[in-house]
Amino acid sequence: MMLLRHLCLTGLLATAALAQAKGVDAVLQQHAPYAVPALPYAADALEPAIDAATMGIHHDRHHQAYVDNLNKAIAQDPALQSQTLRALLAKADALSPALRNNAGGHYNHSLFWSVLAAPGQGGQPSVELAAAIEKQFGSMETFKEAFTKAATGVFGSGWAWLIVGADGSLQIATTPNQDNPLMPTASTRGQPILALDVWEHAYYLRYQNRRPDYLAAWWSVVNWKEVSRRFDQAS
Repeated sequence: MMLLRHLCLTGLLATAALAQAKGVDAVLQQHAPYAVPALPYAADALEPAIDAATMGIHHDRHHQAYVDNLNKAIAQDPALQSQTLRALLAKADALSPALRNNAGGHYNHSLFWSVLAAPGQGGQPSVELAAAIEKQFGSMETFKEAFTKAATGVFGSGWAWLIVGADGSLQIATTPNQDNPLMPTASTRGQPILALDVWEHAYYLRYQNRRPDYLAAWWSVVNWKEVSRRFDQAS
């Protein structure tokens, strides 16, 4: 009976992971009207690292506002209505500020939700990802220190990323506002596999201006299973 329950639970987790993977990848293939993907967990699932009130406001209001404003801006330009979100990001340098900021906000948040998991549920980096991190940064601890330093150093609002570059190497990158490494304007381009939102609305209710405390807690809710999947996909 215990074995059966274990197999059923394993199957459910695998199904949930597959659905989540399809959801975040599908966002890039969306056409207008765009839509906010549902959270792959309850709003309180990331406690105590990220509180339920912050998650509710962040997902239901901030992300929704980016999508609403993106759809509104798209409606003013019929030529873009058949474009996928990936296509919009690829030519962000030619878009109006409203389109660029809101398209970026939609993708960035969609990825952010997917690379989070309840404490103790995110697993560990795959053997392949762990080896790549060790090769590029020396150790997992050195990588975490470098990533945290980059995220702490973002002036004002923006994002920190772990990306796979064109040469297959792992790189840490940061972007301002709602830009991301898929955009041609990014100083470091590549395929994002881990995203960290350092806008104040991502942490202010619990941490106020203590961004380093938010970053320290955030590591406990990283979904390494999804990050590993994205690394395999990008590689």
